[in-house]
Amino acid sequence: QLQLVESGGGLVQPGGSLRLSCLASKLPVALEFYAITWFRQAPGKDRERVLCLASAGYVTEYLDSVKGRFSVARDDVKNTVYLQMNNLKPEDTAVYYCAPGTYTYCSDDVSPNFRWGQGTQVTVSS
Repeated sequence: QLQLVESGGGLVQPGGSLRLSCLASKLPVALEFYAITWFRQAPGKDRERVLCLASAGYVTEYLDSVKGRFSVARDDVKNTVYLQMNNLKPEDTAVYYCAPGTYTYCSDDVSPNFRWGQGTQVTVSS
């Protein structure tokens, strides 16, 4: 099974920043060969797509509410994808997850061999 480990969440005041990490723990090939999507799930809501970083490096943004505030980057040496979140708002409060797609480009699928991790909690509150 494919596994990723999320970290970096925490409690932050509105307007603050956090950087989440997505570390490849069990992948047959390096993380750079996957499209990695960040998801989030707020209490009582369905999990939603936030951003996707394709293997080639282009980014697909799924939520208008995070445009201009969230960005994604990859460190191939550390086999890690990062989600930089700036100017955080209370509505960004959620558990954040990362997942690999089946393809190297961003699509609507998640790899069928992927096992969801526990995610990392982000709470934006004063």
